[in-house]
Amino acid sequence: MTCGLYPGVFLLLLCLLHGSEETCPSVCLCISDTASCSSGGLSRVPLSLPSFFVTLDLSHNHLSWLGPGSFQSMPRLENLRLAHNQISTVSHGMFRNASGLRHLDLSSNKLRMIEQHYFQGLWRLEELLLFNNKIAQVEAGTLNGLSSLKKAYFSFNQITHFPFFSIQDHSHPFLTMLDLSSNRMSHLPWQDVKTLPGLVQRGLYLHNNSLICDCSMYSVFWHWNLRGYDSLRDFTDELTCFIYGKPRAAIRFLRHNRFFNNCTVEKAVLQPVTVLLSSVLVSEGERVRLDCQTSLSGTDLSFTWFSSSKGYITQASINDTLISMFPNGTLEIEETKVNDSGLYMCTAVDIKQALNATREVNVTVLLPAAESFNTGYTTLLGCVVTLVLISMYVFLTPCRCNGCKQSNPAVIPIATCDPSTRSSVFSCTTRDQSKIHTNKHVAFTEPMMMQEGTEWTSES
Repeated sequence: MTCGLYPGVFLLLLCLLHGSEETCPSVCLCISDTASCSSGGLSRVPLSLPSFFVTLDLSHNHLSWLGPGSFQSMPRLENLRLAHNQISTVSHGMFRNASGLRHLDLSSNKLRMIEQHYFQGLWRLEELLLFNNKIAQVEAGTLNGLSSLKKAYFSFNQITHFPFFSIQDHSHPFLTMLDLSSNRMSHLPWQDVKTLPGLVQRGLYLHNNSLICDCSMYSVFWHWNLRGYDSLRDFTDELTCFIYGKPRAAIRFLRHNRFFNNCTVEKAVLQPVTVLLSSVLVSEGERVRLDCQTSLSGTDLSFTWFSSSKGYITQASINDTLISMFPNGTLEIEETKVNDSGLYMCTAVDIKQALNATREVNVTVLLPAAESFNTGYTTLLGCVVTLVLISMYVFLTPCRCNGCKQSNPAVIPIATCDPSTRSSVFSCTTRDQSKIHTNKHVAFTEPMMMQEGTEWTSES
């Protein structure tokens, strides 16, 4: 009897132990799918975190090292905040079984180098925050595999060199912001910078660095300023360079460009690279062609289109029968739809000259307009109907006024009276004869008997 109770007790203990593993740690605040363990004085990651959390906040603690598989029990984790800790290194396999991460914040820590293995397996990562560390070196393959990366922040560090060559169209198709401001970069590989994808160049922040003034540097910034990039327009005063490498001889080169008067920026890049803007209106179902005419010319150009609805479009990546791309870069959409509306950006790249130019086309697809009702014909029809009704009222309405001429009444046959006969009811008098010849109506009243004779007369 008692032996039969042991299995039940054992299962009960397992349930209790399993339930304890899924409880919220006492130093954390757990709300639905979010756990906030901020400012909890933690020196290591809690072990009893539930597996269903999507957001985990471990900022403002005393974490100095994160071991392998620190978050492997949280497969649904998407947002991880580790800012304001003491982390100096990331171990191999730290993000094992955490490939769903989309937002990773490692800012305000003590990282000194970003090694190649740090972010392996995070192919869904969209935002990477590494600002305000002590980073001096970023290895070449650090961002490899981060194909979904959109924004990367490396500002307020001690970076002197950055592997720009590792960022390509095919490896980082969605990267739109790369913040390298407030570092210690003096000489940049400008040829690698000029071959960056157009979206990356537009969102590349390089202000507050130790740039050396030279014509190559000025040529790149001059063209970016010509295109009106926000990274230059918003930080014009913070963009400085050192003349002859002397910190005391820093100038705001976009405002005071006299030092670069001898620089031939057109010769350095053959011709000014500009962004051509245009707009296209097309009805749904129609065919549209978007040309990629830029300031670049030559036979060794490669073209890449990008749109928010279709992503990157190249000749090799087209798998839609309704979209085609010609050798000159023209993009053709056979049957447009409303969701095809948006900004289309074409980037032409001259591989030999290491140049690129961009063309932007704003496409608006309209729904087929219904046949418009012609107001002119409507007005004319209304006037005609009004005239007909007025004519009917004037000419067909019976006349009831005193001055209207009345039509002759129908002739009523009157029998002649014979005085010899006494069967007649009315007597023939001269007065009655005159009334008949005057074409006047005769009004009959009640007959009255005359005193003389038995004849009846009618008194009008």
